[in-house]
Amino acid sequence: MGESVSLTGRAAVVTGAGAGLGRAEALALAAAGASVVVNDMGDAAHEVAEEIVATGGRAIAVTGDVSDWSLGSRLVEESVKAFGSFDILVNNAGIIRDKMIFNLTESDWDDVIRVHLKGHAATSHAAAVHWRQASKAAGGPVYGRIVNTSSEAFLFGSAGQPNYSAAKAGITALTLSTAQGLARYGVTANAICPRARTAMTAEAFGEADGTTGLDPLAPERVGTLVSYLASPASAEITGQVFVVYGKMVALMASPKVENRFDAAGSAFTVEELDEQLSSYFAGRGPYETYAAYSIAELEKVALAVD
Repeated sequence: MGESVSLTGRAAVVTGAGAGLGRAEALALAAAGASVVVNDMGDAAHEVAEEIVATGGRAIAVTGDVSDWSLGSRLVEESVKAFGSFDILVNNAGIIRDKMIFNLTESDWDDVIRVHLKGHAATSHAAAVHWRQASKAAGGPVYGRIVNTSSEAFLFGSAGQPNYSAAKAGITALTLSTAQGLARYGVTANAICPRARTAMTAEAFGEADGTTGLDPLAPERVGTLVSYLASPASAEITGQVFVVYGKMVALMASPKVENRFDAAGSAFTVEELDEQLSSYFAGRGPYETYAAYSIAELEKVALAVD
């Protein structure tokens, strides 16, 4: 493995790493040389840590709920205690409570926002505190990488996932803010929107079709990108959003202004808004909204795996 993508000597925390995407990401980081703190709610975290150790890597398990704000600090502390450093944070932990907005309960909303968005914020806060202090002590930038897990759901505004879509939109905004706030300390933060066949997505993606070779929706494909974004080679990549699955990594562009409407005087009247906006939107199709439905076109290339 080339030095620029090697993680030898680095220590990483991966949340939700007991199965699925998190497990694949933890294994990919370990394969690149990183020592890994494997976080999840139960015994699965220990099983993945043991799997890494069995293949010659270094790993410990730290169980706990990421929405517990104090867990973020404990994960950082355990990394430093066990491995002497903390360099990489991969936020993956999440749950789903899919409902249409008219069926959504308060607990459906609170649980998803708590685990996804608050969970990302709790660990990002702890990481930021650590790296800011380290940078001040060093008198300059330090090594820090954050990879957050967003979703295409926030780009589409998935009808059956108002809570999940909102959480993922929040995670994207959190990533952008984190990237700006920590740039001076040498830390990068990026978000990925992965598709992977896991227990959480079983209903959406179903079973693999039995084709030979690596499943186009294999979590390992996402793990490769995470390993790269955690590496020295990605030092100039921050504040970005990537869609990843199949044989594709797609970089999302920032939103652009479609049109601008100006009042004739110092302020709009309702009649003037009607004159300008109503005619502009007349006949517009149901999918011509802020939602990025064009991303669906990526699937033709992404899943065309030889």
